[in-house]
Amino acid sequence: MSKFAKNKKRDIPGVNTSALPDIIFMLLFFFMVATTMKEVDMQVEIKKPVADQAEEIEDKDNVDFIYIGFPKDASKGSVPRIQLDDELISDVNRIPMWKQAKAREGKTPFDIVTSLKVHKNVGMRIVSEVKESLREIDAIKINYSADARE
Repeated sequence: MSKFAKNKKRDIPGVNTSALPDIIFMLLFFFMVATTMKEVDMQVEIKKPVADQAEEIEDKDNVDFIYIGFPKDASKGSVPRIQLDDELISDVNRIPMWKQAKAREGKTPFDIVTSLKVHKNVGMRIVSEVKESLREIDAIKINYSADARE
């Protein structure tokens, strides 16, 4: 007689899942940190011009973006339009009210940079009108957005 029974069938041991919650939370935190939220739904088409001396904006928290381009929706016409956040406008007189409403705590429109993202085929007339309306409220820090030449 032997000490050990050889005919006894053994069950397969279960999978150890004790580290699974740690892995899931690490992935969750990674994607929370690495993901950026889309700020604005583009309603105008923007094909930026190319520049030789393009620089990246460092502090994007103190920048307001104005988009000028042709509407993506053909029913809105083919005339260049201005997009402020999620709203399409054609009247440049609304820009000062929008800019003052976006003023941050303790900052005036003078302190905040306005970045103009303009389609390369839009005429300079509408851009000049936007600049004039910004000048009315002393928002003279203006940045023109362009793609860097490779």
